[in-house]
Amino acid sequence: MNDAMAWLNAQGLAVPRGSEATETLIVVGLIVVTLALGILAGRWLGPPIEALWQRQLGHHAEGIGPRVPSVVRHGAAALLLSILQAAGQWPPLAAGLIGFFLGVAVARMAAHILRGLNLARWMAWTVGLVLFAAIFSHSVGGLTPINNALDSVGFDLGSWRFSLLRVIIVLVTVICLFAAIRLVNRLVGHAIVSTSSFDPTQKLLAQKLAGIATIALAFFIGIDLLDISLTSLTVFSGALGLAVGFGLQKTVGNLIAGIILLLDRSIKPGDVIVVADKDVGWVNKIGVRAVSIITRDGKEHLIPNEDLMTKPVENWSYTDRNVRVRIPVTVAYDCDLPLAQELMLRAAAESPRVLDMPKSNVWLSKFGEIGIEHDILVWINDPESGVGSVRSDVLNRLWVLFRDNGIVLPYPRRDVHLVGTAAAD
Repeated sequence: MNDAMAWLNAQGLAVPRGSEATETLIVVGLIVVTLALGILAGRWLGPPIEALWQRQLGHHAEGIGPRVPSVVRHGAAALLLSILQAAGQWPPLAAGLIGFFLGVAVARMAAHILRGLNLARWMAWTVGLVLFAAIFSHSVGGLTPINNALDSVGFDLGSWRFSLLRVIIVLVTVICLFAAIRLVNRLVGHAIVSTSSFDPTQKLLAQKLAGIATIALAFFIGIDLLDISLTSLTVFSGALGLAVGFGLQKTVGNLIAGIILLLDRSIKPGDVIVVADKDVGWVNKIGVRAVSIITRDGKEHLIPNEDLMTKPVENWSYTDRNVRVRIPVTVAYDCDLPLAQELMLRAAAESPRVLDMPKSNVWLSKFGEIGIEHDILVWINDPESGVGSVRSDVLNRLWVLFRDNGIVLPYPRRDVHLVGTAAAD
């Protein structure tokens, strides 16, 4: 007990007596009240604010939305404790208690916000720990002793001082700017998506440009906060230029190609395309580096943006979503040809995905080896649903119609003639 009393005295937190003891007890009671009010605020105000946040931001609220009640709880407690701290000149022990719980509330609030922005756990709790240390030390005597102690662990390199304090400042600044970039991108992204004056391609382009502008702005803000001279980055910018010219050439090329694709609208989300005569797929997302294309098999292909600029691409929905599907059919030579062609048109007309306009057509394409070859030409306006299912549906209906009307489908047939000599006596 005596050792603990001696430690408190050394820290300037001597056990109060008399009127100071009374004020300290009052502060303890007020701290309990503020913490209770914070819990009540989280329970009463948290769910409505969370619902409003989810309603206003939609899917952009993922992550931070469920943490809104916790943020409200700790934020309300931190606000009330700040008011209590500024309300008067409290005894050292009372001021230390207020600073301790205020630091905990602020640290927990910051950690929940950063985790809601999908930052790593160690990032969130690093910022929270630094905030707690700063607030608590300020309430018990200031930051100067801690700053001096952290700054003493390091070394000088020219005009720069590399110390533990500098590392902490840089780390916290980078984490906070990273979190700010994510928050701004979510807010701006939601604002762009909600506007009705842009089409989907323009919205996606605006989101990409806004993201680039946000990163550039955060970079210059970070340079200013860390007091880094731009002239000292001359060598670094030259090295970065060489890296872009050599190692990052493809990356930068894909970035520029993606922006060009969005500007000329040649390919946009929802289009059905075929790249280099491969599988048909619909464009799911145009990213910074690659375009996500999902095929009918459910496979997602990531194709570099440059490939879509340099390789042949079939866009089935570039200017018109109507696509003509060719369905080959062969009938026997001895069948009723006009009836067979009429049944082909009937099977196409009865298929639900086939359009009435433009009209379906039947072409006699060739007199083949085993039968008369035709092409049924039908039109659809939903190529993202695939063309194989249309062929299958029309051919299934045609099989039933041919069977009911006596139309025969030919099959390969070969006549073999045996030529031999008379048996010898």
